[in-house]
Amino acid sequence: EFLFECLSCNSEILIWSVYCCLLLLTEERLFFSKCHTVYGIESLVRSLQDVLQLNNVELHKQGLLLFTEILKRQPVEIKLFTNRGVCIKAIDVLMETVNCPVLEVVVEAVRAVAAFLRKDHLNSPPVPYEELKKLLEAVLKRCADLSPPQSSKRHAGDLLFSVSQSHPANRNLSRVPQRQGQFLLNTLESFRNACRLAVEFQSDPVAQENAFTAPNSKSKDTLSNFSEFLLRICDSLCIPMVMNYLERAVSPSVMEVFISTLNTLFTVMPNMRNKFSKKLASSSFIQVTLELKARFCSVQSNPALNQACSSFLCSLCLSLYSATEQERTSSQEGKEQEMSELLQKGLPQLNYTIAESLLLLAETAAPFSLDQSLCSHQHCFILLLYFAYTLGDSFHSDLLECRFVPEAELFLAIRNFLLSAQDHGDCPPPYILRAALYLLAVCQDKGKALDLRSLCTIRRILDNLPDLSLVYVHCPLLLKFFLRYPELMGRFGHQVLQLWFSWGDCKQTETEEAAFGVSDQLNSANPLLPILKSNSSILLILLDLVCSSSVEVAWKVLMTLRTFLERNEDVLVCDLLRSQFLQILQQLLVESSSASLQASRNLPVLLSLLFLVQLRSEGVRELDSIDFKLLHQVSNLCGKCRPRDTDLLQPSLNFLYWSLHQTTPCSQQRAVAVLLSNVSLLELLQKVLERTWLRSPPSEPAYLSSEDALLCSGWLLVASLLLYQHRYNTEVHQRLSLDLTEVLNAVISRKKKPILLLVSIMQFLRAVLRQNFSSSLLVSVGQNTAQGATQPQPSSLQDAALHPLTMQQVFLLVVSLQNLLVHVQLQKDLLLSQAVVACLETLVEYLYVKDQDVALHVASQPWHRFLLFTLLSGGQKSFLQPEVLRLMTLFLRYQSSNIISQKEISQILQEAAEANLAELPEVTSRALHLFLCQIQSSHCQVEPAQSGTVQTLLERLLGQRSTCVKHQDIV
Repeated sequence: EFLFECLSCNSEILIWSVYCCLLLLTEERLFFSKCHTVYGIESLVRSLQDVLQLNNVELHKQGLLLFTEILKRQPVEIKLFTNRGVCIKAIDVLMETVNCPVLEVVVEAVRAVAAFLRKDHLNSPPVPYEELKKLLEAVLKRCADLSPPQSSKRHAGDLLFSVSQSHPANRNLSRVPQRQGQFLLNTLESFRNACRLAVEFQSDPVAQENAFTAPNSKSKDTLSNFSEFLLRICDSLCIPMVMNYLERAVSPSVMEVFISTLNTLFTVMPNMRNKFSKKLASSSFIQVTLELKARFCSVQSNPALNQACSSFLCSLCLSLYSATEQERTSSQEGKEQEMSELLQKGLPQLNYTIAESLLLLAETAAPFSLDQSLCSHQHCFILLLYFAYTLGDSFHSDLLECRFVPEAELFLAIRNFLLSAQDHGDCPPPYILRAALYLLAVCQDKGKALDLRSLCTIRRILDNLPDLSLVYVHCPLLLKFFLRYPELMGRFGHQVLQLWFSWGDCKQTETEEAAFGVSDQLNSANPLLPILKSNSSILLILLDLVCSSSVEVAWKVLMTLRTFLERNEDVLVCDLLRSQFLQILQQLLVESSSASLQASRNLPVLLSLLFLVQLRSEGVRELDSIDFKLLHQVSNLCGKCRPRDTDLLQPSLNFLYWSLHQTTPCSQQRAVAVLLSNVSLLELLQKVLERTWLRSPPSEPAYLSSEDALLCSGWLLVASLLLYQHRYNTEVHQRLSLDLTEVLNAVISRKKKPILLLVSIMQFLRAVLRQNFSSSLLVSVGQNTAQGATQPQPSSLQDAALHPLTMQQVFLLVVSLQNLLVHVQLQKDLLLSQAVVACLETLVEYLYVKDQDVALHVASQPWHRFLLFTLLSGGQKSFLQPEVLRLMTLFLRYQSSNIISQKEISQILQEAAEANLAELPEVTSRALHLFLCQIQSSHCQVEPAQSGTVQTLLERLLGQRSTCVKHQDIV
């Protein structure tokens, strides 16, 4: 007690002497058991606070040495800090000494911090977690600051400390690299003790959080926050600092503390264990640990390091295994315990280099040998490689700057392991087989193709498994491996693809989520797509999955097929898929009642696929029995739908429309008969078209909603049925009834209609105009015609001649078409411009048949010339625009000399003669050809030289026209 009281004096010599005396007393057990340290600890802390104000480094070091010895030797059962205030002061003293500019003082301070971080020193509630966080951060930052920059490459003999050399105590420093290693060791011991402290406090309810926190307030002074801090600062400071040290030197003692610290961190926050494990594995720690064992732990040397590395690898592998097993569908109860026993038994003896370990895989045990150590070592090494490769550890190492394992050699070693196991009748556990197959798949591109013997061995091994899912890994490379070899694909392709879609997230059909270890060599999109392109026979397996799998899996398969067909237009798969689609469609329709059709997720995707396959068909072909069965099934399906079932009707109507267009006249006639005999289909089309007047306009005119898209398909299909029914005089079983006024108003008023919808309605309008509104399929009614009443009488002779149109409707329609062309000039929409000009042409043709005077009057309207000037004043300022040329052709045909003069004709001919006709778009070339033919056939007065120019241009155009003109259609 007297000595402790003397610490309050001002004499540095006396304080030094007291420190020395007390340091000697710490070697006596009674000094602690009699509670002398408990009595004097406050005096010592106060003395250290005072001494730190003096410029006496030796005194600082001696006081810290005494403090460290007391902290280390204090019995656990006797609490040293009975007052929380003294504990806080002690932390302040340690913080101040850690930040001291003198390296020797800092080294002693860090040793004191390591001794201070004990549960019995800090269990006076509440635990000062915030102060401990600041202290630990200061220790780690000081150690990192004293290390050379990570980018520098220094040898062990270089000066590694960037401290102030001006202080007298630093001038005679020798063996600085060794001291730097010792300082790092003390720092790591401090951090390890902090991690152990956090684990010990998990079982103490009092230490979980500050009991003195005010009600309804959140305290940061909790064990949870402290544990998160440990993980965070380990990632940001501790690990980079040690990896920086490894670039220059490797100390077994330093690495033993570091690896054991990482192992302790697995239990600091159990809920973060899996994430922490993945982070370590993806940062090459499996490789680093294996290299440490091979370098320092062979021939039974450095047992502490060997035990730390083995325990760390065991914990890491079990954590990674647990994380992957949570996603597996098959039960793996008991496998984790079996793997734990395997790793605990085999890892301490697995102290080989990578080259030695690869040779180990090909070794075989002696016949009738009971020693299982070789098998245990092989299995352990395969597991380590598996977890390393699944999390991206197979690339560059920070330790040796080379590949972890040469992939070609690994591929051969795993192959030899499987052959040896099969030859000796061994049956590795499923998790070992899973790892081996995965490693084969990963290294396949760097190794040679497997021979028949190896493939037969793999097949026999897999045939003995009760379930292939036991060895399945959801990895694109494994999928590619199984589908690469016909011997494996024929036997296991169906099961592997079933597992692929069962495991895969539905979003992966469009975008593969980035995960640990997925390298850039994998396709960022669905990795199955390039495999499908190289082996189209896999499509048949996928279609079989649609029939035999669950609804969820079938939907994913169909989405993948749709993506494949959308991205690969050059793949001809029509004949391969059509018969399968018919079978699947029949099965879905049988399984689904009319009420459940709308709830089916797969049916809309299948119908979309059916249409995409149809689009991939090249040219015109005869429809066979399968085509007509599909046509019959799809048309019947449409009849069962409601007009609001857009997901089902949209692809169905597109399929019916395309079936009418992409075939020969003979098949076309039969197809029209099939569709027109389906009364429910026609009734459905009637309801769909009537929804055009009931639709609510979208906020953006150009936006095409799903409802608008269905309306487009409906109008196009009805227009085609009108055209072909009239052409083939097909029998009609159900007539369509439409309000002509509403149809005209849809074009005249527009009301923010999408462009495609306007085009579709104009296609329908052209069809009825060509038939003079006398189709046996369509009944045109006026807006004011009540059911059962007679049609209203025309108000004039011209209206009577144009019936059912009126002059007012004609002029409104013409003005609307003119305005649309001006709109086209602003929007640069070729599709709309072609539809508008075609509708105007058909309208004038209809008027010419009904009343020539009205037709000529409409064609010679002065506004047409203004329209031409507007079109020519746009960005191109050229006559060689398809809409301009077609309008000129129209005006020539109906002798509208006030609209087009000889001057405009000469300008067009001159511009065409100077142009490179080979570079003109196909639509422009056709329009120019029609214009030139109209000049020759009309009575237009042209000069002889111009006649020669017309003939020359026609010959040039005919020479460049393709012999096979591809059918153009807006669908």
